[in-house]
Amino acid sequence: MNAIDHPLVAAYLDAVARETAGLPAERRAELLADLREHIEVSEAHDDDAVRAVLAELGEPRTVAASALAEEGTPAPAATAAPAGPLAGRQAARIIAVLPALGGLLILGSPFAGTLVLAIGLALLWKTPLWDARHKRIGTATALAVPVLLLLGGLFLAGGGIGPVELLVIGVFSIGVPVSGALVLTRALRA
Repeated sequence: MNAIDHPLVAAYLDAVARETAGLPAERRAELLADLREHIEVSEAHDDDAVRAVLAELGEPRTVAASALAEEGTPAPAATAAPAGPLAGRQAARIIAVLPALGGLLILGSPFAGTLVLAIGLALLWKTPLWDARHKRIGTATALAVPVLLLLGGLFLAGGGIGPVELLVIGVFSIGVPVSGALVLTRALRA
């Protein structure tokens, strides 16, 4: 994989683009083109090499602050941390885990699990800390357990489920919601 096509590079360039929203469009495009060129020339191919190149460039916020300072442009309000009771990091960690926890609770207590799942999804979609893509990922992974239980119930009704299928359902029921919570938690650091 070419370094410029690496997902870490795409996330890095997106972050720089967001942070430099206050720059004139031409200067912003020039900055992003320079960063792309530097990354491309590095010929980094594996994750570690790409991370090293990005670390060498600096944090997106720092790169943006330098570019904004050169232009004499004040930092845009969008770079400030979102405010409100659902914007804190601790609240965000809880919100990231609630949908997954609700999905898992459905296994033992359908009513409590559904309630926690609904509250978790409502809070997830209300908080400003994630973009729509991450919110969709969190929703899909949290809803995986109820959907799987429904499908499992249909298979059980037909008598076509054995120990291997039960094991797969168990692993899937735990792994998918947990992975969704991890994706949301990692997205907070970006």
